[in-house]
Amino acid sequence: MKQGFFFSIVLAVVALGRPVWAAETLTWEDCVKEAAKNNPDLIVAVEGVKQSTSDKQITASALYPQVTSSVGATTGKAAGAGTKDTYTYGVSGSQLVFDGFKTVSDVNAAKQNILASKENYRFVSSDVRQRLRSAFIDLLYAQTLISVTEDIISIRKSNLVLISLRYQSGLEHKGALLTAEANLAQAKFELEQAKRDVLVAQWQLTKEMGRKDFVPMEVKGDFETKSDQQQDPDFQAIARNHPSLQKATAQKNAAVFGVKSAKENFFPVISADTNIGKSSAHWPPQSNTWNVGLGLSLPLFEGGLKTAELDKAKSLLTEAQATERSTQDSVLVALEQTWALLKDALENVGVKQKFLVATEERSKIAQAQYSIGLMSYDNWTIIEDDLVSAKKNLLNAQAAALLAEANWILAKGETLEYEK
Repeated sequence: MKQGFFFSIVLAVVALGRPVWAAETLTWEDCVKEAAKNNPDLIVAVEGVKQSTSDKQITASALYPQVTSSVGATTGKAAGAGTKDTYTYGVSGSQLVFDGFKTVSDVNAAKQNILASKENYRFVSSDVRQRLRSAFIDLLYAQTLISVTEDIISIRKSNLVLISLRYQSGLEHKGALLTAEANLAQAKFELEQAKRDVLVAQWQLTKEMGRKDFVPMEVKGDFETKSDQQQDPDFQAIARNHPSLQKATAQKNAAVFGVKSAKENFFPVISADTNIGKSSAHWPPQSNTWNVGLGLSLPLFEGGLKTAELDKAKSLLTEAQATERSTQDSVLVALEQTWALLKDALENVGVKQKFLVATEERSKIAQAQYSIGLMSYDNWTIIEDDLVSAKKNLLNAQAAALLAEANWILAKGETLEYEK
């Protein structure tokens, strides 16, 4: 009998044709660790830092000796003479002596670009944290909404039983019965909707963590905020360390060096060259050859190329300065706004909690009064609807407070490492 029962279960699972997973439970810290390692946007930002570092090394390489080796074999024939073969090999070197410090300015600009790319990584990390936190809160909210909706279904079922008894006794009209049935149907629909919202939130959290494969999951957490609201923070100090402002400042500094480089491009370029090797008509060549010299180059006319490059560099600097100022203003405004919204959201949670306590107490009293005929259906159903709304409103306010806190942390420019 037991074997037959077990076999029936196996057949049922196979018939479903889809894998069965146990829901994975994740804390916020678990999500942060995965996102820090696997989120593709963070990977892009890391590679951006590596590329800017390589660009600096490429630019700085011009300051060092450039050494090359060569091997050659040629054959030729002049009029009235026989064929002549020539074989050579050697090593040549070149060293930049002076270019008006243009290369030095280019290297300094590249260093600032490295700083800008590092601040861009911080900015991306901050944005990833906010998206990850939002996805985490959405899943936590959807999970909790299922429990709240199940409570509401219990309330609606209890109400339907009471109204049915009164209707059967001739003490209530059919409209009240139909309304109670509709309220129960609405609650059941909202339960199924909440279950679908859980699946959507799971997919969003999977994306933000950078997972390649989807696995059903649930999150473990609460709706308590951790931000200290006792006194207003120093917005100016926070803004100065914000990654977007730090990035804009680094880009401005790079533009300053860009102007210097464009000006220094008007100077002549002096370089030292040397070559040592062997050459002869037979292989291997036997005759030693060498030369050492200095070279100077100064273009006399390029159609206004260098002047145009200088004008462009100056324009880029003006643009970078304006961007820096605009970024600073935007950061300060965002800090003020998100701080105010966070305080509003937290106070709203307290208000909604009081409303829930009040409506629960009113519901108890109204239930007793309606059951013995001391309250009309219209008045009682209003109180019951208020109780249902109060339960939803508190959950919505708690989720909104967590999102407001996440937006405040984003406005401060805090990264995923903020959790450590």
